[in-house]
Amino acid sequence: MDSSGRPVLYSYFRSSCSWRVRIALALKGIAYDQEPVNLLKDGGQQFSTEFQAVNPMQQVPALKIDGIILSQSLAIIQYLEETRPNPRLLPQDLKKRAQARMISDHIVSGIQPLQNLTFLKQVGEKMEWAQHNITCGFKALEQILQHTAGRYCIGDEVSMADLCLVPQVHNAERFKVDLAPYPTITRINKALLELEAFQVSHPCRQPDTPAELRT
Repeated sequence: MDSSGRPVLYSYFRSSCSWRVRIALALKGIAYDQEPVNLLKDGGQQFSTEFQAVNPMQQVPALKIDGIILSQSLAIIQYLEETRPNPRLLPQDLKKRAQARMISDHIVSGIQPLQNLTFLKQVGEKMEWAQHNITCGFKALEQILQHTAGRYCIGDEVSMADLCLVPQVHNAERFKVDLAPYPTITRINKALLELEAFQVSHPCRQPDTPAELRT
């Protein structure tokens, strides 16, 4: 943490992993400072010696909080849930809690890594590759949500699954994925974007957002 005692989030405005954590911090009302890490500038600031000391995996997000440094978005979110439980991001009902974790992992492990910057650098047809993997993941996710969703991914309360969904839909839009076949995903995403925590944490409203992308 900095000298004021506030947590410090190492983040990149367009990183969907960072966005998940920004939403959690906003929902829980946790004031924090941001340390931007530009994933493109200077060959990628995440590869600097300074940032490697923060996160040896050279990825964002990383969060300095309570005297420790955490990386990996779900690990960060679950730490916040355990140390600052209100409002809760995991349902009390154990079955629903398992479903929230399942959907989160579906997105975080099964979709996002296959279309992130590091992976796309290794393949030729970047747009087609990203579209293919997002589409495959969304086909399954749409079916799952038809059994779990209310207003949001798990019933009518915002959960960790929702924190993963919105950034992934944003990625799908960036890669020009046709969302028409996924009405449940689209409906939930629209409802979540009406909430202040999802708005203030949006990539278009971050300290390191380029002027031309701000709204």
